[in-house]
Amino acid sequence: MPFALISQDSRSDDKKAIRAAVAAAVSDRAVTRLFVEPRVAERVAPNLGDESDLFFAHVLAALMVTERLDVEVAYVPAEATQATKRYGLPHGPAARELAENGQASAVPLIRDDAATVLVGRARHLGAEGAKLHGETYVDSERLFTGEVGSVRIEPTPDEPGLRAQVERLLLPGRWLHGRAAQTGGTNIVVEREGVVTPRVLKRSTFYRHDTDLLLVRP
Repeated sequence: MPFALISQDSRSDDKKAIRAAVAAAVSDRAVTRLFVEPRVAERVAPNLGDESDLFFAHVLAALMVTERLDVEVAYVPAEATQATKRYGLPHGPAARELAENGQASAVPLIRDDAATVLVGRARHLGAEGAKLHGETYVDSERLFTGEVGSVRIEPTPDEPGLRAQVERLLLPGRWLHGRAAQTGGTNIVVEREGVVTPRVLKRSTFYRHDTDLLLVRP
């Protein structure tokens, strides 16, 4: 099976470099699978979030915007991540073995309205440490209205594609499953894979893309 390796040679948030690497890899139409290999996480910089999952998410976003989701993707992180937990994937040597010999299956691809792919977790927060003021719907079902600390959103490997809950210290809220989770409010900031974007929004939506991801899974 012809494959190409996308290894992390730049910062995990260097979208331009990642898109160039992905475009070069899939320009060869014989390539049917990408091995996505992030470098070992640098624990000295925890504010950078989950470097491995950020890199993986940007590779998938590059495939999405170039309309090459027909290419299979194998994730080969050195360590367990939020994404490996979400999709039931191995890490280390077992991940490489799966990448070389495993079969791909279609799973929902979750993105947001900024064309960013979600592979591990996202949160809707209130700006500057304040409570989040507004409301969240998962499809047509209301998750909350009023004020909460934060809303957590995760992709799921099965239909309909994502789940969301209100985060609380003592008693987390129930999970709602759907194709989309939308928060509207007065002071929203978005955290993706552990990294907060400080821009304050009035609306943010994570939703299932119209084309699924071909992910190599056990």
